Amino acid sequence: MSTVIAAIDQGTTSSRCMLFDRQGRTLSLAQREHQQTFPRPGWVQHDADEIWRHVRRLVPEALDQAGVGVRDVAALGIANQRETTVVWDRTSGRSLGPAITWQDTRTADIVAELVARGEDERIVEITGLPPHTYFAGPRLRWLLDRRPGLRERAADGEVLFGTMESWLIWNLTGGVDGGVHVTDVTNASRTMLMDLTTCTWSETMLDLLDVPRAVLPTIRPSGEVYGTCVGDLAGVPIAGAIGDQQAALFGQTCFTPGDAKCTYGTGAFLLVNAGTERPRPERTVLPTVAFALGDDAPVYAVEGSIAMTGSLVQWLRDSLEIIETAPQVETLARSVDDNGGCYIVPAFSGLFAPRWDPDARGTIVGLTSYIRKGHIARAALEATAWQTWEVVEAIRHDVGLDLQSLRVDGGMTSNHLLMQHVADVLDVPVERPLVSETVCLGAAYVAGLTVGYWADLSTLAHHRHRAAVWRPRMDPAVRAHESSQWNRAVEHALGWVSHPAQPAVP
Repeated sequence: MSTVIAAIDQGTTSSRCMLFDRQGRTLSLAQREHQQTFPRPGWVQHDADEIWRHVRRLVPEALDQAGVGVRDVAALGIANQRETTVVWDRTSGRSLGPAITWQDTRTADIVAELVARGEDERIVEITGLPPHTYFAGPRLRWLLDRRPGLRERAADGEVLFGTMESWLIWNLTGGVDGGVHVTDVTNASRTMLMDLTTCTWSETMLDLLDVPRAVLPTIRPSGEVYGTCVGDLAGVPIAGAIGDQQAALFGQTCFTPGDAKCTYGTGAFLLVNAGTERPRPERTVLPTVAFALGDDAPVYAVEGSIAMTGSLVQWLRDSLEIIETAPQVETLARSVDDNGGCYIVPAFSGLFAPRWDPDARGTIVGLTSYIRKGHIARAALEATAWQTWEVVEAIRHDVGLDLQSLRVDGGMTSNHLLMQHVADVLDVPVERPLVSETVCLGAAYVAGLTVGYWADLSTLAHHRHRAAVWRPRMDPAVRAHESSQWNRAVEHALGWVSHPAQPAVP
């Protein structure tokens, strides 16, 4: 009998492979970082071929660590950084250009054109998403426009498009020798090409973005056997694929409407289970597919995405050099009692939810001679908490979902000062699970359910255990004052980028 479930988490800065047992306990973890390049302001890209090479090495490493063989693996699940866009050659198997990441803003002109044509309302009605550089569809259009002959080859079926789970599944199942070209519904819902009600590709959106259907993968449920691995995992079924934030929601066992989680990593992503009926929030937060298991109706979520949280700490470390390691930010922030009146708005490449302003830019306000490094560190951590507060307030007001608690995961949850501040500004308990790698765990849960390794959702919920809880203790008057100050700071960041007037066409 197979004894473990394997999961791959292909993330923004690294890829990892983990193995889990029937109690949801971690047996091994293998991880490799990949290079990020920034060729121009606002451009962020990866090398998809490098990422695939890393993933191939990670799988045997994880098996060796756990002391198990391929025959012990019941199934493989995949979670991935969403919206990051790859196109590749069906014949050679090589990527055609960079993988353009979810943080990249190079598609601003394409998005602005759609808005100028008055298409934004129609796009929201179909996809649930406002036109924005965040999503994969405009990136695909950008690649098709920029590389000579690529659109024609895509229309002929010689070029394939996918987000990172599509790229990995295709390679794991054989690549040029019969690789399966699919995407799961959660990732498809982030392309700005899928009809959110029918969960199928929208002909209207394909026409608007001039995308040939032949380039697209087939949309499948999150939990389904897509194919069988070749190579190092030969014979193992790939039984689940799910966007990383939806994977964390699943790994946190947020199976009931109103259950909420926030993952704190490079960015922060707060999702709330909204049930099986498509939500229609205002444009502050996004409706998305949370998961779909086999033939069951898809479960939806509302999401607020924050572009910079952990990456702001990295900026303090690498660019300002006021800390040597990321964990030191908490020690430095604790060297002062408060932020000293200093606020940081980390809009380095615009603001996501709930502001959705691609022209916002980072700003530090409230500087005086009193401010020192500790205040800067504290303001950086508080920026993450206040951005979380903005998202929760939008969900409360626009969707009518009132959080009773927030389940958290990701690397930043080891920062106790930050987690306490999140609890304080939200005025709800913040809970961290015993297994912190909830993205991998969620991918494993989906795959394991698909092949019967776990019986049902209640079995998974039974495995959930809390490692830490932070309860709110901020005075309401302080919360009101600080939230007002935060809003004032954000106003200074909005609309910072000015666009020069285009010359008139003669």
